[in-house]
Amino acid sequence: MHILKYDKHFTRRHFLEAAGKLALGAGMLAPLWDVISRDGDIGAAYPDEALSIEHHSGGAVKPGGLIDASNVDAVKHMLDPVLYIEVSQQGRVIHVKEPETDIMRHGPKPYMEATLRNRGMARLDKKGNVFTKEGKPWIGGHPFPGSRDALEIVIGHALNWTRHDVNLFTAYEWDLDKNDREMFHYQFLFIEYLVVARTVLDPKPYAHNHQDKLRYSTFLMTAPQSAKGTSVLNIWYYDQSKLPEFYGFLPDFKRIRRLTSSQRFEPAVPGSNYSPSDTYTMGDPVLLWGNFKIVGKVPFLGGVSGGWAGHKDNWILDRHGGASGRRFFDSTFELIPEAIVVDMEPVGFPNAPYGKRRVWYDPRNMSPLTAIIYDRKGEIIKNYLNQWTVYQMPDGTQWPEKGDPYWSGTKLTAHNLPRDSISLIQHVYEIDGGFKVRLNEPEIYEEFCTIPAVRRLGK
Repeated sequence: MHILKYDKHFTRRHFLEAAGKLALGAGMLAPLWDVISRDGDIGAAYPDEALSIEHHSGGAVKPGGLIDASNVDAVKHMLDPVLYIEVSQQGRVIHVKEPETDIMRHGPKPYMEATLRNRGMARLDKKGNVFTKEGKPWIGGHPFPGSRDALEIVIGHALNWTRHDVNLFTAYEWDLDKNDREMFHYQFLFIEYLVVARTVLDPKPYAHNHQDKLRYSTFLMTAPQSAKGTSVLNIWYYDQSKLPEFYGFLPDFKRIRRLTSSQRFEPAVPGSNYSPSDTYTMGDPVLLWGNFKIVGKVPFLGGVSGGWAGHKDNWILDRHGGASGRRFFDSTFELIPEAIVVDMEPVGFPNAPYGKRRVWYDPRNMSPLTAIIYDRKGEIIKNYLNQWTVYQMPDGTQWPEKGDPYWSGTKLTAHNLPRDSISLIQHVYEIDGGFKVRLNEPEIYEEFCTIPAVRRLGK
């Protein structure tokens, strides 16, 4: 007979105890990152019951099965509230798989190796910025794996959104109204070019003459025709209390304009539910937010593996649900034994419509799973649901074809609850203009990340 050491009430008890004590960091049998450092097997940090969605759902949900309106209440406590509404009321269906326990499947290999190699070497200065113990900018990987401090979790993620030195991804966005009418369909590219904490490109860990900077990020719209050529360059300071320099090329003006970088809470493009502040759940300098607080550690469901449509034309994902049958991406989720829930407030933006952001982080790679945005009255505005994976199919198909497969986001949704509008954004292989996904190419800086480059791209 199997003796169940962790009964159905264990999850609630453990959450309440952990929310108050946070003694071990994520991991019930041992601190998670001690286990990862020892053998890379995430599963060894948890009892079998903590890794079982059957246990958490009382048998209503199993790996290989589905979450739909008929059984979603059994896992309601493991979903963000907007996602719960989508499944229970709007026909969203979620596929379920076994948890991925190999740490190297939860991020780019160089980033994960640097996280392990540099563990324990970071500190926060008096202002709250990250430095090595020698007082230098950070040197690579997440600086605070397994942290029990909310600010360390948030700023550690914000130092490198995409976990690559240089990441150029191409994407489609569909914006649907409450009746699933397609209002806009955009095509764009986005770049994060890291200049500190580099793990692949030489010179590393710092690019020459850029150590007061953190990153260059570029956004370029290529479709529809009315928006084609709209481009934006953000130059981010390493000091997370300073707003980035913000330059844009607007086709109607046919010139570069220096834009205000304080208006970060408005839609990036017409019809979209995505705003610059939402980028990777922390699109602002971290120290312009505050009141960081861990409010719990809870079992959670997230799309963190198996979500790449490598066999589909241009990697376009299937969709389902809603009035149109195309309101939601097909998605595969798995159980995260203990997501870390962090609340934060936009203290540096007194006129922001946002009152609070709540983010669930995956402690296995310290990446955000989803965020809920609240207004100043405490009502939900929207969710921001990330989904990540290794770009590799079960039959071995991968991108790139040689070397380690790409790890990145595959899709995100931003669902505005009061309007019931939804923005669907997914990575694709190629967009109009012939732009394709590219990774860790130093030439990307001169091609996309300077003011002359933005002007050239706009024209």
